[in-house]
Amino acid sequence: MARMSNAKPKTKIQRQKTEQILTAALEVFALHGSSGASINMIAKTAGLTTPNLLYYFESKDAIRKELLSRTLQLWMAPLSMVNPQGDPVEEICAYIKRKLEISKNFPRESKFFANEILSGLPQSRSEIFGPLKELFNAKVQVFEDWIEDGRVAKVDPHHLLFSIWATTQHYADFDVQIEEIAPAKLQDRYAEAESFLLEMYKKLLTV
Repeated sequence: MARMSNAKPKTKIQRQKTEQILTAALEVFALHGSSGASINMIAKTAGLTTPNLLYYFESKDAIRKELLSRTLQLWMAPLSMVNPQGDPVEEICAYIKRKLEISKNFPRESKFFANEILSGLPQSRSEIFGPLKELFNAKVQVFEDWIEDGRVAKVDPHHLLFSIWATTQHYADFDVQIEEIAPAKLQDRYAEAESFLLEMYKKLLTV
């Protein structure tokens, strides 16, 4: 069956079916990774036949690329909001809060993105890392300007961002590990993590 043309605006039903498929694919990819998922698994999870799904997306990779594009926008949005004119410590702490909110509210997207990174992004590396690298470098320069102006402690901006990504996404990507080794911390992990991380980074960054 031929794929639906992207040239014409989608009808309400088509938009609903597209979102239905993407929601199902996100669930399947988060559980199995894109390499372990199949178009049939996605169709079954979406409650559609495989031919029906292929009317909207020509392949599993087409679904994967759409999800990567959406997830990247979600991932980049909190960083793009860092204001060069704001107070450095407050801006970085606000960024940490936003990243924790992403982790809390979009755990499947977080796991999907983590799985894709671990797989090496075999067919989409430049598409994914191009926009992210541009934003990353721009914010590193902002942090370096703050350091040079004496507005924030001297830290490596690259490792600062890496550490924020690691600490905030941990609570979504490794929830199973938290549940097994510290089950009492699972339910309130985001509120407790916010208090802990903000205190830690304020101490690190305050001049």
